[in-house]
Parts: sequence; C-alpha cells; structure tokens
Amino acid sequence: MARIYTRKGDDGSTGLFDGTRVPKDHLRTEAYGDVDELSAVLGLARAFVEEPGIGAELPRIQRDLLAVGAQLADPRFESRKIKPKTVIDAARIEAFEQAMDRHDADLPPLKGFILRCGTKGASYLHLACTVCRRAERRIVTLSRRVSVPPIVMTYINRLSDLLFVLARVENKRGGEEQIDW
Repeated sequence: MARIYTRKGDDGSTGLFDGTRVPKDHLRTEAYGDVDELSAVLGLARAFVEEPGIGAELPRIQRDLLAVGAQLADPRFESRKIKPKTVIDAARIEAFEQAMDRHDADLPPLKGFILRCGTKGASYLHLACTVCRRAERRIVTLSRRVSVPPIVMTYINRLSDLLFVLARVENKRGGEEQIDW
C-alpha cells in the first residue's frame, strides 16, 4: 500500500484526477472539499440516527458523494469517453424525490421556517443539510468558471432538500416537536 503522505502538497498545491496541480484553495478543491465534509457529517449522523430507513440510506449517499467529488476533481470528466460506474444519474434524483414525497405525507405541514434542532440524529442531519447547501454554493461558483456536469448540481440541490426532510423524520421518530420560527 502506498504511503498516505506524498509531500507533494507541502507547497500548498494539490493534484487533480488528470494530474494537474492547483492551489489547495482553488475553486475546484473548495467544491469537492465541501462535498467531502458533507460526507463526514453524514458519517457522524449515522452514529446517532434512530430511524432504520435513514440509517440504511446514509451509506449510499456517502458513496454517491464520492462519485460527485470525483467528478468535481476531474477537469476532463465530461470529455472522457468512458465514465466511471459511479456516476450519479437521474434515477437517483428521482428516488430522492419519491422518498421526500413519502415522508412528507407523514410529517406536520410546514407553515414557514423551523428551528434546526431536536434529537442528536436530527441535529446532525440538519447540519449535513447546511453543509450540503454550502457545497452547492461552491459548485455553482465553480460552474461559472468551468464546466460542471449539470447532474451534479441537480443532485446536490435535491440532496439538501432530502436531508432537511430526513431531519424532520428523525425528530418525529424521536418524539421531538417541530419548533416554528
């Protein structure tokens, strides 16, 4: 196994999938770094969620996020003839929408904004939602400068909605009342 350290980044640069070196604060690295942070927060949420369906879905989302990060880290992704098997597709987004529709039917209606709080699992899912929204902002900023696969932007947007709904589901399961603003 290769060493975890390479010393190549000691100068403040990092390597992209195509071998290009860029500063560690490049928009591309900021975008996939936020996606990586989101995955870590979801890993934390997994330790606390009580709803079995949510606990089962989070590892799949984390795998999706690795695929999203890989697409963001590859400046030549869209021009490659052979795409990795882990590419996000429209079926995944549709599955998110169906899950949200199912869950929304069992949740109290939203009358406006709610406070992001509740059980530990719900609180971490709310945190994941906000990190997801930050990642989305970075991806949008990146997309103004370079080509970003549109499915990535759609996926991240829908994921933030799903995480918000899952936090509400987790609170309901834990007996926590929704606190309106």
